[in-house]
Amino acid sequence: MSLRLGIFGGTFDPVHLGHLLLAEIVHRLLRLDRVLFVPARVPPHKEGVPTSPEQRFRMTDLACADNPHFAVSDVELRRDGPSYTIETLRALREASPPDTEHFLMMGADSARDLESWKAHEDLLDESTVVILERPGVGESDLPPSLETRATRLPTPSVEISSTEIRRLVRAGESIRYMVTDPVERFIRSQGLYLS
Repeated sequence: MSLRLGIFGGTFDPVHLGHLLLAEIVHRLLRLDRVLFVPARVPPHKEGVPTSPEQRFRMTDLACADNPHFAVSDVELRRDGPSYTIETLRALREASPPDTEHFLMMGADSARDLESWKAHEDLLDESTVVILERPGVGESDLPPSLETRATRLPTPSVEISSTEIRRLVRAGESIRYMVTDPVERFIRSQGLYLS
C-alpha cells in the first residue's frame, strides 16, 4: 500500500488557522496519510518577508504539533537561494519510499500563475496538483494545462490572512482565534511584526 503525502508549501508568515483548516480538509477528502507543511526559505514570488525562515519554521511546527497527520519539513531551509517548488518536490520524492504518491496543494490564486513557475510542466508530471478553490478565481482563470492535469477541491472561504494578522499585531490588536495559542505566544515573545 502506497503512502499518500500532501505537500503544502508557503511563506506561513505567520501560519494561521485557515492554513490548518484547509490542510485538514484536504487530508480528509483525499485520504492522505500525512500533510507536510513546507515553509519557504526565500519565496520567489514575494519580497520583503519580515521574519526569518527559522522563525516561520518554528511557528509552523508549533501550529502542527497537536495533529498526528501534520508534519513540518525544513527541506527548503537547508537550501540556499529561492525556494522553487520543483526542487522541493524532487528532494521530497528522493526522501520518500518508492511507492509514495505526492499531492502538491496550492490555492487557486497561486495556480492561476503556475505557468510562471520554474519547470511547471514537471510539477504536473511528478505530482498530483490539488487546487484549493479561492473566491474570485474561477476555472476560466486557470491555465489550460491544469484542466485535465489537476484536481480541484471545493474548500471553504476562510477570511484570515497573514497580512491582516501582521497588521493587527503592529496595531496592538488581538489575533486570538486567528492563530493557535502557541503561535501567538511565539509571536509575542519574539516581538514579531511590531515594525
